[in-house]
Amino acid sequence: MTRRFIRPVPPAEEWPDIAGGGLLDRRLFLRSGLLLAGSAGIRNALAQGDAPLPWLHTPGAPFSAYGQPSPYERYTARRIGANRAVAGNGVSFTPLEELAGTITPNGLHFERHHNGVPQIDPALHRLTVHGRVRQALAFDVKSLLRYPMRSQTLFIECGGNSNAGWHSEPVQRPAGSVHGLVSCAEWTGVPLSVLLDEAGVDADASWVIAEGADAGAMNMSIPLAKILDDCMLGLYQNGERLRPENGYPMRLIVPGWEGVLHVKWLQRLELSAQPVMSRNETAKYTELLPSGKARQFTFTMDCKSLITTPSHGQTLPGPDIYQITGLAWSGHGRIARVEVSADGGNSWADAALQGPLLPRSFTRFRIPWRWDGTPAVLKSRATDDAGNVQPERATLVAERGRAGYFHYNAIIAWTVEDDGLVSHTY
Repeated sequence: MTRRFIRPVPPAEEWPDIAGGGLLDRRLFLRSGLLLAGSAGIRNALAQGDAPLPWLHTPGAPFSAYGQPSPYERYTARRIGANRAVAGNGVSFTPLEELAGTITPNGLHFERHHNGVPQIDPALHRLTVHGRVRQALAFDVKSLLRYPMRSQTLFIECGGNSNAGWHSEPVQRPAGSVHGLVSCAEWTGVPLSVLLDEAGVDADASWVIAEGADAGAMNMSIPLAKILDDCMLGLYQNGERLRPENGYPMRLIVPGWEGVLHVKWLQRLELSAQPVMSRNETAKYTELLPSGKARQFTFTMDCKSLITTPSHGQTLPGPDIYQITGLAWSGHGRIARVEVSADGGNSWADAALQGPLLPRSFTRFRIPWRWDGTPAVLKSRATDDAGNVQPERATLVAERGRAGYFHYNAIIAWTVEDDGLVSHTY
């Protein structure tokens, strides 16, 4: 018989800091189970009292055709930021600070609509492929559901996500209400290369113009090389058919690129020799730089991370050991490293990354932190496997100026006051 020797874990007060501000070695998660709730949050089971628990003695609810969240979790919902001037034009934010893991539930995936959510009858919907092709084709939904499909876990991030970071003063709202125009799901659909192969691509085609079937007739230009490389016609989200607000009956999936390109309610793909130069490629998604030049067609979403706990609006009950956790993602590939600072960036420690580490997908990071009750500033900094490092805000503003609105990926900081209240800071 093999005898196993387990090294005793020292008491929490003896765990050494590995960086300033009380950050602890991420490997403590693996060694001890780490009682992060702290002694203040633990209640003796024998002290619960004799209060009756009705659910132990009363039959529960009957079966339902489609499951719903617990009524006790009804506050975990998308936060709506509508454009009051135009009904149906606006956004809803994913409450990132209230979620765990890496997959966003379908009912909490962020939304961006330009003219409301169309209720499309799939029996009447068609996808047309035309333009610089050998033969124009039209596909109905039933036919597409019979095609070979693939599944991939991917984030989608609006190019305007976190744009409040360009403001001169930090916005004081929950993390998801500022940075929640990003979500991650398993998408299943037909590779677009299969459909374009059937249509036959002309030699002089270099762009694909995608158009939605909503009343806004959203259209965007995407390089043909990207479409043929890894784009898909999304039909399922997290195993179920798309919901109307996320593009039912079909949408475009463009891995790692800005959300406006993931055209929902897709009805047309036109192959062209040049981009269409639509409103969202000229008046929007184009930014003037300090040099006087403009950034245009800035497709890829850059390396980014966000601490979701602790974050704005949350309160630490007192000095103790806490878990710092959050999300990191990059349109350039996999997240290779996330560092966390508890002293405003003076020192950094590596966080533990939850596997699997997938390209262009959310990565959950965690690190234990011993808070001593004094003010602290928490930051996270992501690095992807292409070598891109999330910049400090001052660096990003110096590079891009103050005329920007899109592609904000600077390091996000939270202040923890001595009373435990957490707020956004620069």
